[in-house]
Amino acid sequence: MDAPEATEQPTPTPAPAPDPPADPPADAPAAIAPDVPRLGVPPGAAAPIPAEGAPSYLFLAIVSIVTLGLDLGTKQWAERTLDLRPPMKVVDGYVDFILARNKGGAWGLLQTTSELVRKPFFLLVSALAIGFIVTLYSRLKPGQRALKWGLPLVLGGALGNVFDRIHYGWVIDFIDVHVVSHGIERHWPTFNVADIAICVGVGLMAIDMMFGKRYPAKDRAPWQGHRDLVDKALGHPAVTESPDDAPKEPARP
Repeated sequence: MDAPEATEQPTPTPAPAPDPPADPPADAPAAIAPDVPRLGVPPGAAAPIPAEGAPSYLFLAIVSIVTLGLDLGTKQWAERTLDLRPPMKVVDGYVDFILARNKGGAWGLLQTTSELVRKPFFLLVSALAIGFIVTLYSRLKPGQRALKWGLPLVLGGALGNVFDRIHYGWVIDFIDVHVVSHGIERHWPTFNVADIAICVGVGLMAIDMMFGKRYPAKDRAPWQGHRDLVDKALGHPAVTESPDDAPKEPARP
């Protein structure tokens, strides 16, 4: 009995691979209907507000130089006008102009100390303060308007008093504020325009620290290390991350 013959199975033909998508022609238009004119900004629409960046060093220089000029100019006037003269009454019973030469610091600090110690000490402190102000200014964030004005005022005032110490060896003061209390005349330490600028600038720095816009710890200026304590005292929530660092939801298809 013969064995049945084996039938040969046909080999399956593979399906052809899909053609890759054709590249768009080089002369394809970049936009839909490029020849159709686009509508402009309608009349009365608000213009876009540019993003506010950190203030430039030109602003720091202008405000500081104006402050320095006012301080030196008023001191020159005081030396020419008030020297060897009785006090000039400005507000009777409260404010007088009288020339004073302060060899010490605020409230007569180190007034009787030797010149070999006093002058280098005040120059070193002033140089450190100026360097600190410039460094802090370079780290300003948008919206810190109080600090933006406060730092140049402090810088201009500090330069005015440093100029006096280098040029004269003392600081020229001429504004005398006093009141009569219980029959006793009480005087505030005599001061000048530089001292006013420094006090106003420090006040603006305090306002920024307490009420200014808060930033994550990594973006804060170095002097704001105790800002979290202020936030807790005022009941403000702590800021731990910036909006850019927050996790984002995945894009929906």
